[in-house]
Amino acid sequence: MERGSLSRLEPPDEDFDSLVHLHRPRIFRFLLASLRDRETAENLTQDCFVRAYQARAQFRGASSIATWLMQIAANLVRNHESSSRLKFWRRSLHTGDDLADIGNSVPDRQQQSPETAVLVQEQVQAIWAAAGRLPSRQRTVFLLRFVEDMDLLEIAEVTGMKEGTVKAHLFRALHTVRARLEETQ
Repeated sequence: MERGSLSRLEPPDEDFDSLVHLHRPRIFRFLLASLRDRETAENLTQDCFVRAYQARAQFRGASSIATWLMQIAANLVRNHESSSRLKFWRRSLHTGDDLADIGNSVPDRQQQSPETAVLVQEQVQAIWAAAGRLPSRQRTVFLLRFVEDMDLLEIAEVTGMKEGTVKAHLFRALHTVRARLEETQ
């Protein structure tokens, strides 16, 4: 679906179903990477599309549908974190199974030997552990850039930050993740 097509959905239910089918994996992946809790990510993914459906008449095409949906998802993450900060940090201490789920969500573009796959999985887990300890804004920028492969302008649009602020958060996040990875080696 192209920019602005949501405002012209005819009939709404059928086109919206195709929109959900197209964008749900990306929204879910971002929420799972952000929250590291499969059930919460599934619930918030559903909430994201419910909110989008309810607000579809307000969509004016100023951004792409993917960016608009990611804005909704990022807001849901912020709301969830602010309402349950203690629960979130308790969960981040026990992330072994959820990290494996996230690692398995990353597409594998090459055939790997079992040994290589284990090494890659360990590296992914170390990165997620380091990213999970980042401050909220840095973590969001990091995940949008490296999990969702969004450019800086898209991240700025999703988060409501200026591009320079996004760059600063990304720089700090990368520096922190690299430093934590070096500590563990």
